[in-house]
Amino acid sequence: MRYELGQANRLGNRSSNQDRFCAVETDEGVMLVLGDGLGGKADGEVAAQTLVDCARDAYLQAVRPIANPGEFLGAVIKHAHLQIIAFGQRQVPPVIPGTTAVLCLIQDGDATWAHVGDSRLYIYQQGLPLYRTTDHSYVEELFQSGEISRWEQDTHPKRNQITQCLGCRRELPKVTLSNTVMLKPRDVILLCSDGLWGPLDDSQIGTLLEDHQPLDNAINAIAEKAEKLSYPHSDNISALALRFLSAEGGQGRGEERREQRHNGAQYDPLEDAIAQIEEVISEYEEEFNR
Repeated sequence: MRYELGQANRLGNRSSNQDRFCAVETDEGVMLVLGDGLGGKADGEVAAQTLVDCARDAYLQAVRPIANPGEFLGAVIKHAHLQIIAFGQRQVPPVIPGTTAVLCLIQDGDATWAHVGDSRLYIYQQGLPLYRTTDHSYVEELFQSGEISRWEQDTHPKRNQITQCLGCRRELPKVTLSNTVMLKPRDVILLCSDGLWGPLDDSQIGTLLEDHQPLDNAINAIAEKAEKLSYPHSDNISALALRFLSAEGGQGRGEERREQRHNGAQYDPLEDAIAQIEEVISEYEEEFNR
């Protein structure tokens, strides 16, 4: 499978970054994961990182390709939820951290995704949004019931109040699963926190995706625009994207080609290159020592 990855993260007008994301690449596919730690709760960044760690470990340890992607993603989210609850109970005094979750598994050009909360997944084709997750939020419920308009939803004072999350309470979250979608060449899968989609409408995101190349430039241009539009009240802004090119061919290397993880700092290409070199040295250490 051939594809292109892009990512962006900005602190915004916040004192800390509670967003976490990663792209885990293997010979059989790619799994994208993003979590937005809840700022009103203690250790939101820990909850988001727990999601990322659980998802990465589950995917790398699974028999791949994943036979039932939807079932797998749902199980990952529920396991992460239990781990977050357990972490909170171990603290003195106990805390109740929480995070949103959006995950997508791409295998042989087929995409399946799952989400909890208001972090979103989009699929764009030639700048047009073909798919978009439905937020688990108070204002989305008002809109779906016809009580408010889409414009009122965007400006409602409770627009940041979510109805589902990982952590926060013992009950398992209600996970929304997609059907499997066959991607077409140059389709873009975008995972993002509300700090990115909040200030922008879907068409603005699509236009910027088409106007900037490569994909990493486009994602950073979108993040920059979101930050400027929401200044001086911008939230953490995170985005992770994959542009599908072809189901044929290969990209990357080995069992885990490259894992991109964000821990609250800007992605450093030099550090990534060094990590790749160290991995190669490790793989051939025996030959080097002969």
